[in-house]
Amino acid sequence: MAAPENLMDCYTEELADNWSANDQMEKMVRKLAAAAGDAKLKQRLEKSAEGIARHTEVIKELLDDCGKSSKEHCKGMEGLVKEAQKHVLDAGIKDDDVRDVIMIAQYQRMCHYGICGFGTAKAFAEALGKDDHVKKLDKITSSIYDADENMTDLAERSANLHAKNAG
Repeated sequence: MAAPENLMDCYTEELADNWSANDQMEKMVRKLAAAAGDAKLKQRLEKSAEGIARHTEVIKELLDDCGKSSKEHCKGMEGLVKEAQKHVLDAGIKDDDVRDVIMIAQYQRMCHYGICGFGTAKAFAEALGKDDHVKKLDKITSSIYDADENMTDLAERSANLHAKNAG
């Protein structure tokens, strides 16, 4: 992609990066769900993957509204996905409870990256006066915050406690 020349370029590049980040995260979250030991964690990760897919559709709509139709590979999420693969799926952790708490931590790191990306896109949309975009991006950001808080709740109420007693 060419260097941005104005705020609209910054905005569309942010959306294109978020699209790539979402695609990468969705694939990893589906892998994490398949590896989850706890049924509630598995269910929440599966629901999250569905939400990420819906967010991606919104990104595509927003980009289309701006006359753009392609994503830009997100190296930031690439790194987070590699970390999740390394620390959860490839680590050889035998205890489900221990693997689940690490899984939650890796998931939340990816969520926080998403909060940053969508928050930035929302700020750009606000500055550009794209109120309809702002509403959609605000809804996505709120959804990611909720998913993150939901995982914190799961970790604090059960996963961390189970892992504490593991081994």
